[in-house]
Order: sequence, then C-alpha cells, then structure tokens
Amino acid sequence: MADDLRILRASEIGEYVFCHRAWWLHRVLDIESANREQMGAGVARHAAHGRAVQRADALGRAARLCLLCALLFAVLLLIALTASPH
Repeated sequence: MADDLRILRASEIGEYVFCHRAWWLHRVLDIESANREQMGAGVARHAAHGRAVQRADALGRAARLCLLCALLFAVLLLIALTASPH
C-alpha cells in the first residue's frame, strides 16, 4: 500500500506533459534517457540564462537609482540657482 502512495513531484508532471511516453519509459520501466549529455548542456544553458536575467535585473535597478539621483541633483541645482541673488 505504501508504494501506491508515492509522492508526485512537479518536475514529474512537467516531464509527463512534455512527453508522456518518456515519462512512462523513465518512471515505469526505469529506462534512463540516452541524451544525458544534451540534457546536461540544456541545464547549463538554463542556469546561464538565469544568471543573465538576474544581472539584467540588477543593472535595471542600478539604472533607476542613477536616474533618481540625477533628478534629485537637478532639482537641488535648480533650487540653488533660483534662490541665489543675481
């Protein structure tokens, strides 16, 4: 009975949705994919893309901070120029 109550993981559902035949071969017949090298390369590419997205996000935040500082400086400069006697 305990074998019937196996935990179904999200990755397993994704594998089934992608290719139910591959899921059946892997999970039921315990046959591993022959494309392990290509799958490893895909995992590495996904990781590299994730790092690139994180860098782009950080650069976007830095750009917004620089823009905010420039606007603040412009406002302060405008206030200083209008407040000083000519």
